[in-house]
Amino acid sequence: KALAGVDDLQQVKTLEMRVDTRETSLGNFGVHLPNLRELKLNNSLLVSVRDLGTSLSHLCVLWMACCGLSDLDGISSCSSLKELYIAYNNISELSQLTWLDHLEVLDLEGNNIEDIDQMQYLRLCCKLSHLTVEGNLICLKPNAESAEEPGYNYRAEVKKLIPHLKYLDKIPASQT
Repeated sequence: KALAGVDDLQQVKTLEMRVDTRETSLGNFGVHLPNLRELKLNNSLLVSVRDLGTSLSHLCVLWMACCGLSDLDGISSCSSLKELYIAYNNISELSQLTWLDHLEVLDLEGNNIEDIDQMQYLRLCCKLSHLTVEGNLICLKPNAESAEEPGYNYRAEVKKLIPHLKYLDKIPASQT
C-alpha cells in the first residue's frame, strides 16, 4: 500500500519497483493487486521469473530489463502478456515464450541468444508483431559454433522463421 500510494489495492493498475528476490520473496503479491496491468521491475535482481509468483495472469505489460535473468521459466503464468521487455539479461533459450498467446511486442535486445533456431519458438506467438533482437550473437552469425558468414543476414533469417512479424529492431520486417 505504501509503494502504490493507495489504501485500496483494487485501484492499482500500474506499479513500478525495484526488488531483490535473493533476499525477499515476492510470494504471490499479485493476489493483492487484481487489477494490475503493467509492472515495471527494471534494474531489479530476479533469480527467476518464478519469483513473481503465479498470480499475475491479468498482467498485460511487463518490464524486466537489466534484472540478471538467465531463463524465462515461469513466464507462462503471465498468460495475458501483450508486451514483454526483457532487454539486457542473460537469456539464451526462448521455448517458454510459446505459452504467451497474446504477445505482440517482445524486446530481447542485448541477451545471449546464440542460435537463430531459438526464433522458431516465437513463430508460435501468432500475434507477435514487434521484435527486438539487436545486440545478440544471432545478429552476427547463425549459431555459436559457426564462423561469421559474409552473406549471413539475420533479418532475412528471422523473417523466414517468424513470417507474421511486422517490425524487427524497429524497422519494418519486410526490409531485409
